[in-house]
Amino acid sequence: MKIAILSRNAELYSTKRLVEAATAAGHDVHVIDPLMCYMNINRISSSIHYKGEVLEGFDAVIPRIGASITFYGTAVLRQFEMMGVYSLNESVAIGRARDKLRSLQLLARQGIGLPVTGFADKPGDIPDLIEMVGGAPLVIKLLEGTQGIGVVLAETRTAAESVIDAFMGLNAHILVQEYIREANGADLRCFVVGDKVIAAMKRQAKAGEFRSNLHRGGTATKISLTPEERRIAIAAAKTMGLAVAGVDLLRSNHGPVVMEVNSSPGLEGIETTTEKDVAGLIIAHLEKQVASFKSKKQVNTKGTG
Repeated sequence: MKIAILSRNAELYSTKRLVEAATAAGHDVHVIDPLMCYMNINRISSSIHYKGEVLEGFDAVIPRIGASITFYGTAVLRQFEMMGVYSLNESVAIGRARDKLRSLQLLARQGIGLPVTGFADKPGDIPDLIEMVGGAPLVIKLLEGTQGIGVVLAETRTAAESVIDAFMGLNAHILVQEYIREANGADLRCFVVGDKVIAAMKRQAKAGEFRSNLHRGGTATKISLTPEERRIAIAAAKTMGLAVAGVDLLRSNHGPVVMEVNSSPGLEGIETTTEKDVAGLIIAHLEKQVASFKSKKQVNTKGTG
């Protein structure tokens, strides 16, 4: 196969591992910076251009689109999809997962466990918002935040009111969530590929910190999931429409709850911690899906002949 990996940096661990795994499997791999692509959109022959050349002949695309370039990155991915190229994670699914509010609403509709979450637009609603999630301590999250940035633990009602008021004063959109104290600063990263959790790790926040992100000094250990945790992780990824996802869970007194569904989960932490060839499993899944995708296209073509 000829595979495009949409990534801004070919030297990133995740990108390099996917290139290594795809090359080892005999595929022709090209790392493409989506911000350096430009597009010709028309009803006859839409195309994607990159560094002065037309991108063509690709069988599959693996999107590694960072949150900061979601808009343009998904636009490029849509163009590949319009041209009949199979995408490991579809553009609409990435957009769905990146919208934290929408993703929570979709998960709730499917009956998937979540922290109690409040959302409002007016400062006058702050008292009700705080009560809605069970009072302080509570967690305040910027909708646009990533890797723990823009996440605040307010330990008192006064602190919560002050932080929420400050964010609203800056016209920032925020979520207010119950604080799952019993999680003890730990979460579970479940790496979903297709309809399986292929690897999982427990991330523990450093002392004095409640955010367990490895970028913020958290530590990771390999862990065995319960059947219920496995089921919820798979259901969360499916709800977003993602074939590959990092689903973050907390262990609460009322069962596993989903914190986030990541459409471009990093590979370094999960591969190092679990010693599993996650990149290789992703490529193996891609091979099967592309074969099925091409087979369906051939059937559809014959059906319209």
